[in-house]
This record gives sequence, structure tokens and C-alpha cells, in this order.
Amino acid sequence: MRVTTNKTKNGNSYYIIRSIAGGSSEVVEKLGLEQDIRKKYNCDDVLAWAKARARKLTEDEKESKEKVMVAFEPHTLIPKGQQQAFDVGYLFLQQVYYELKLPLICKAISKRHAFHYDLNEILSRLIYGRILFPSSKLSTYRQSTCLFEKSSFAYHDIPRALSVIAEEFDYIQERLYKYSSEVIPRKTGVLYYDCTNFYFEIEEESGMKMFGKSKENRPNPIVQMGLFMDYSGLPLAITITEGNKNEQLTLQPLEKNIMSDFELSRFVVCTDAGLSSTANRKFNNYGERSFVTTQSIKKLKKDRQAWCLNPQGWKLPGSDTLYDISKIDDTEELKNRNYDKVYYKETYIKGYDDERDIEFNQTLFVTYSLKYRDYLRHVRQGQLDRACKLLDHGKEKIERKGMHDVRRFIRRTTKDSNGNEISNDSYDINQDAVAEEEKFDGFYAVCTNLDADVEEVIRVNKGRWEIEESFRIMKNDFDARPVYVQRDDRIKAHFLTCFIALLVFRILEKKLGGEYTCSGILSTLRDMKITKAADAGYLPSYTTTELTDALHETAGFRTDYQILRNRHMQGVVRRSKGL
Repeated sequence: MRVTTNKTKNGNSYYIIRSIAGGSSEVVEKLGLEQDIRKKYNCDDVLAWAKARARKLTEDEKESKEKVMVAFEPHTLIPKGQQQAFDVGYLFLQQVYYELKLPLICKAISKRHAFHYDLNEILSRLIYGRILFPSSKLSTYRQSTCLFEKSSFAYHDIPRALSVIAEEFDYIQERLYKYSSEVIPRKTGVLYYDCTNFYFEIEEESGMKMFGKSKENRPNPIVQMGLFMDYSGLPLAITITEGNKNEQLTLQPLEKNIMSDFELSRFVVCTDAGLSSTANRKFNNYGERSFVTTQSIKKLKKDRQAWCLNPQGWKLPGSDTLYDISKIDDTEELKNRNYDKVYYKETYIKGYDDERDIEFNQTLFVTYSLKYRDYLRHVRQGQLDRACKLLDHGKEKIERKGMHDVRRFIRRTTKDSNGNEISNDSYDINQDAVAEEEKFDGFYAVCTNLDADVEEVIRVNKGRWEIEESFRIMKNDFDARPVYVQRDDRIKAHFLTCFIALLVFRILEKKLGGEYTCSGILSTLRDMKITKAADAGYLPSYTTTELTDALHETAGFRTDYQILRNRHMQGVVRRSKGL
């Protein structure tokens, strides 16, 4: 291989080429412009550096063509304490980690604090560990020794690093947004917000760990997380608050941080009904902000609720024809024809924001779908079946725990028809409660101040499932709960590392084209190991699949050759760091 140059209007461009049959040549590697090489690799003599690079590529090519014979002695024991197996799945995460310039963020933080450990090394291991082997910080520290690259920090450095990470909570998020925008387009025109909570296996409140309404109906103290996500499904920012705080109060402070730190001002905030207080709607009715929020029809005033449920006056998108939805499934043929259609109606709601002295007008969109109606009926039938089983097994006295609990359909009777107390309470299925719920089957309502048609509003609102998916990944796949750290600052840092892990993983998903499931990617990365083959190199110890091929093609390096020479693996590590 040899070096060649080409003069362009921007300067000398360097290439490494090799001769091929027919007297021609092909480009092996484009090195870039002279000034860019000098800056990136900190070299004065660019030509000498390029020639050294060409020699190395030539040596690597020769080495890759050699057959490797490894001699093993069946009676020789493996030396004690010598590691034989190494995880390499983290290298694909490491590539995203370095693209997000997290080492640069850690370096900037280190200059502001007096500590001697390597913050970048600790943070990276916490993130890789959260994705690959989620567990406690001690277990993560032990598992990190299985990575191909060795760590130099001690376990007691991790809690100290968490305190520093908590101090830089807002700075890290602000820098991550900036650097992630250079890696992948961030669609910030629509932002989704939701809240969840995480429990602690303790019995008493302390600091941020307070008793509140647990999403999992657990009796333990909890902390609350608010998460903003952009339209492309990438996490944008988080806030951590006390477990007993009204989640509606968490939106505005985090939104103000986004506007100031991220320099975003024009966006649509999309939330579910639980977060759509009037105060939050009015806040996003100001400036260049807008809102789209689900609306509980059950909580509307009676006249407006009656309008929503009225079967007359419905339209299909793109048409002014009015339909009566009570007749769209009169026959099997009509039902089949209309099953996947979404009917809608809309009404304008006038209002005024006295605090800001501006109009506060909203549009209420209501949709109706036979498919959605049947889905809700199917879910309810399953709940009724479970309620009947409770009655059959005598467990009907167990108190109802929530609005979705099957016990809401069980009626307790304490008096006879004459109003007299009965000796033994009786229980049965409350058909009135079932009928009341059935009234709302198929209906779905959204409120917005956007000047948009129903199709656009529905499209925006549909994206909310991704933020619910993000919480599911954090809780189930990353095992973010229960939380084992106890100090408030370290709790915040723990969830920030979970947030970064989610961002890294989501970007990797995007790089793979969104073609693979979350569980498939995780199980593949966790299985990717190599085994030491004496001094000859390493042997891949995992099953290659279409997904492993996609990972390698996306990353630009491979760990699935029959044998991986030591020099090759050194190159893989460098490329995973963008070096």
C-alpha cells in the first residue's frame, strides 16, 4: 500500500491506495485533508504520518491472511488468576458513548472538582453495566472486570463519583443534548412528557424517599421521575423529585430548564390526562409553545360528555359527510367495511388566561373506532373473568387497590330488599358498573391549542407510547428499581446514569435502523464474549446472527473472525473510541 495526494480547492487530500489487477489501483482509506489530519492526530509531518499508517495497514493485511496455529497442552493447567473470557458487547455501546463526547464532559467536570479517580472510566462502566448486567453498584463494579478493557478505579470511588455526577446534573444533560444533536437529528418540535416512580426496599421515609401513589401499588417509599422525550423517541431531559409530590407540578420547572439550558422555545408538549392540569395547559399556551393532551371523557362536564357520546355528527378525515356511529356496524358487512376507520368530531372551547392576559382557547377532538371499542371490551372481559374467579374462590373481600383493579366490578351487599342488615354480606358482579364503563368504549378524546387538523393531532398524540416504552426499558430491562443507593444526591446520579444508558441504547437502536427488538439487541450484546487462545489472540464465543452482522457493519469493526489477533483487538478498541 502507498500514499497518494490530490490537490483540491480546500487543500491537499491524502489517500492510501493499493495496486490491483489490470495495472489500476483502488482506494483503501481516505485519510482526509492535510489540515484536518494535522489537527486531529496532532502531527507536524502529515506525509510521514500517512506513510506510517500505510505500513500498518499493509502489516495488518498480511497478518489477516496468515493461518494461525495454536498449540494447546492437554496436561497443562490454566494459570491461577488469569482471565480467559471477556465481554465485547460493550464496544458497540462504547462507540455511541464516545460519539456523545461523554469523555469530554467528564474532563470538563474533573477540572472543577478535586478528585483523583478517573470519572470517565467510572461513568462509562456504570452505563455499560446498566445496559449489559443491571444490578447494584457493587455488582456492577465486579462485573466490569469482565470487560475486554481493564478498569483502574476502586469500588469506594463509585459513591464519590455519584455525588459529583449529581452536582453536575443539569450540566451533563445540557451537554448531552448538544452533542447528541451532532450524532443524530433531534426532532424537538414535539416533546412528550410523562412521570413514573421507583421504589426503595425500606419501611420509613427519608429525604426524597417518601410515601406516595406507587405505580406498582407497593407500600414502600418512592421517588418520582419526570422524563421529556423528543419526537424521534430519544430521551431529552429528566427531573427527580420527592415521591409524595403532585406529578403535575413537575412539568413546568423541567420545561423551563429546557428552554434556558437547551435554548429551545418553539415546541408542542404532549402529555397524558394525568399531567394536563389547567395551569400546565395555560403555561404552554404562551409564547411559541403549544400542547396536546389526552382528555378523560368521564371527567368532562355532563353537557360536554353527552356531546362526546352522542352518536350523531361524526366525520371521517378528509370528508364533510356526517355519520351516525350507532349504525356503522348494523350488519357484518358494514362492520367489516368500517372496522379500521377512525371517526371524529370537534368542538371549540373558549377561555381566558387572566395571569398572562391572553386568550386561552382549546379544541376538543373526540375519536371513535370499532377496533378500539372491541379492544376495550376484550380487556374488560378478561377482568370480569378474573373477578368471577375471585368470587368462586372466596377472595372477594380483598380490598380494591386501584381504578383498573378487577374488584371494581364486585358489588358488596350488606342489606336485604327491605333495608335490613344481613348476617353475612353477599358479593356479586355489579352489572351497572359494567354498563357504565361500556358507554365509553371506542371513544378517545384529545385537547389542544394547535391550529391543526385531526389527523395531525392524532399523529402527534400517537407518539406517547414511546415514552411509556422508555420507562418499561428502564424498569424491566435496565432494572432501575429497586434503588439501592440512599443519599439524595446519589439517587439523582443513579437515575441520571439510567437516563444516559437509555439515550445510548436508543441511539444504537436508531443506527440499526429500528429493525430489531429491544430484547433482541440486549440479549445479543450480553452474549458477545471472546475467549483467550494462549498468546495467539482470542476466539469469538457467541453465535453470529443477522443482528451481530448489523452491529459490526454499523460500527465499522468486527469481532467475529475465526481468530482475533491481539493487534486486531487493539484496533477494535481504538475504533470504538473514534481514534
